[in-house]
Amino acid sequence: MSEEPSEPSGVSDPSGASGASTPSGAAETAGAPTAAEPSADRAPTPRQPSPDAASPTTGAPVAAPQTATAAPVASSPRPQAPPPRQAPPPHPGGPWQPPVKRPSATAKLRPAAPPPAPPAVLAAVLATAVLSALLLGDGLGVNLLIVAVPAALAAAFAAREAGRRLRPWTATWAVGGLALLAVPALRDAGWPTFLAVVSAFALGSLALHGSRSWPGVLIGSVGLLDSIGPGVRWGWRGVRERADDSRGRWATGIRTTAVALALLVVFGTLFASADAAFADLLGRLIPDVSIVDGPWRTFLFLVGLVGALAAARTAAAPVRWDGLTVKPGKPRARMEWALPLIVLNLLFAAFITLQLVVLLGGYEKVREATGLDHAQYARQGFWQLLWATLLTLLVIALALRWAPRGSARDRTLVRAVLGTLCVLTLVVVASALRRMDLYVDEYGLTRLRISVAAMELWLGIVFVLILAAGVFGARFLPRAIAVSAGAAVLAFGLISPDAVVAEQNVRRFEDRGSIDLAYLRDLSADAVPALDRLPEPQRSCALRTVQRELRGSDSPWYATSWGEARAAEILRERPVTVDRGTCYGLGTDGVREGEREGEQDGYERDRDEYDPY
Repeated sequence: MSEEPSEPSGVSDPSGASGASTPSGAAETAGAPTAAEPSADRAPTPRQPSPDAASPTTGAPVAAPQTATAAPVASSPRPQAPPPRQAPPPHPGGPWQPPVKRPSATAKLRPAAPPPAPPAVLAAVLATAVLSALLLGDGLGVNLLIVAVPAALAAAFAAREAGRRLRPWTATWAVGGLALLAVPALRDAGWPTFLAVVSAFALGSLALHGSRSWPGVLIGSVGLLDSIGPGVRWGWRGVRERADDSRGRWATGIRTTAVALALLVVFGTLFASADAAFADLLGRLIPDVSIVDGPWRTFLFLVGLVGALAAARTAAAPVRWDGLTVKPGKPRARMEWALPLIVLNLLFAAFITLQLVVLLGGYEKVREATGLDHAQYARQGFWQLLWATLLTLLVIALALRWAPRGSARDRTLVRAVLGTLCVLTLVVVASALRRMDLYVDEYGLTRLRISVAAMELWLGIVFVLILAAGVFGARFLPRAIAVSAGAAVLAFGLISPDAVVAEQNVRRFEDRGSIDLAYLRDLSADAVPALDRLPEPQRSCALRTVQRELRGSDSPWYATSWGEARAAEILRERPVTVDRGTCYGLGTDGVREGEREGEQDGYERDRDEYDPY
């Protein structure tokens, strides 16, 4: 018996032959010679070895044994087939092959999956979902801020569990996002609220990702959406692990919660029936949940749950969007990029010089030269100057991409040319704002006019930041511009644009005696304190719509803004006393065209018959 261990059956020959090995039992049955006992029928000689014996069961030849002095075994008369070639690897996406998974473009940016969600995170996520279902179904107000607090706590717990530290920029993003959620709690107007909520989402996403480059800031502001699916799977793993480890504690917690709720319901009902004041207080504090609202409340529960899980998952393992790099542009020759910008600077300088001549010479010369009055002159130029400001930002971005900065002279030329362009653009911004001021003075302030003026002012701040980056370095420029955008949206919401529009129009009425009641009556409750200063009947005509909406509203305290509460108090003390007929006779009551000729539809007539306000 050989001392070397025999190979298992079915192992291919190292030389690459494809013949299957034969078990030793089959070899003995066929009478094949072995290493210890040669064949008795035909003893092999050194010059003439015996041919291979075939197994009766498989038909595969069995190699003859060799001794230390024996010559190599001669091949059998039947030639052996050449070894088969190895098949090439399957072509990805072939018709008979499964698709090959390739790593995604962002795979290198994603860290390893974090451990399952800890109990503190799961509790904060559940609180966010429950509060979303209870509070967000009746409107927007302070409830957004209430729901955001447990979601922020879930992210903080997940970040601490992952070992992340609170950095200054992270705190800046987080505080800014929470501050923006105060706008719905203070203002009734829908458009500043929408801008504030969107900006709060963007700053919160940046706080979780910690981005600093241009791609990181731009993509990181919406990067929270990328964690929705991973967040749900991460939370489910945490629930399964905690459920397997502590089933007894889960049952105890459920029983305790059920008993507490039963006691609250029983004794709360008794106390409410015993005292009307206490019943009214409970009615104001407790959300009104009905079976009809079940689908809507369920949807809000899922939104809060998924959103909080995505935020916590991002805080535990954020995607490093800063890893995305933009390929730098090919540097151009010095005059190839600088000469067009120098020509553009000269054009800006000529335009600004003309503006100075207009300001010093007065608009009478403009009227004589163009035939336009102040308002027409202002309206004709504001929108063009706004587009010029936006296009200048694009020009600066392209110039920075292709400008050569290999030497000190190149960098100095870049700063000089682009710095001059930024300074001249600031003068253009000031000219645009001056034109808007003239136009507002002639026709009054509207929501559109105050919005574009605020945007033009923010663009001026962006150019100031670009100038600062040229002096102190552009390391903080992406984050600084993002902070300025969030601060601009916050300031725009806090100043209450509807209140500013109403204040300017009331002051204009006091000076000139004309007012557009058709426009003012469509403002939100934020405009009530300013419109309350109007004399009658203009005051009642401007506030009729707001009073009707406030008296028809039944929003709870958490869905009522401070602007709505203040307007309701003013109109409760001084209600509207003028009917629609009186407003119709003013000529500036805002009746739509056609209604002045008695062409209002039947719905309007029926509504006015039953509307005492």
